[in-house]
Amino acid sequence: MKTTNLFAVTSCAMIAVLASSAAVAASKAKIDLRVERALHHFNRINPAHESLEANAAGELVFPRITKGGIGVAGEYGEGALRVHGQTVGYYSVSAASVGLTVGLAKHSEVILFNTQEALDKFTNSKGWAVGADVGIAVASKGAGADYDTVTMKKPVVAFVFGEKGLIADASVDGTKVNKIER
Repeated sequence: MKTTNLFAVTSCAMIAVLASSAAVAASKAKIDLRVERALHHFNRINPAHESLEANAAGELVFPRITKGGIGVAGEYGEGALRVHGQTVGYYSVSAASVGLTVGLAKHSEVILFNTQEALDKFTNSKGWAVGADVGIAVASKGAGADYDTVTMKKPVVAFVFGEKGLIADASVDGTKVNKIER
């Protein structure tokens, strides 16, 4: 009985956290500034990232994704889609999970669309599910390492970096990306 109550309270708390994150959505100017800072950090980690970005059809940048929970976890972040260095849209990323999650963490994420087809599939979707809609590769050694050619030939490659906090999970599967309409 006590476990059920704890689960219910935790679930309500996580819903409240995610709802409040969405309610205080950042302005476009603030998102743009955060995206520029995140890309600067991303390229400082590994200078080879600049050529990866230059060859990509587009890049989706989430400068700050916050994940937290006790048993039930949720995450939320806002970012921008950039094509040839120009912002063409604003997006949010969110996910929820149930398990043995305890803690709070933040990270940044850059998703490169290496083909025009992958970018078109993303932009034409109404809510893109990472890992379900397209084969996505997560750079296995983090954003600071060299990457194998098999990973880099995938249509979509995600880089997770700047992890801070107490949750070690940095996966991208199961997250939902939606366009921010303002």
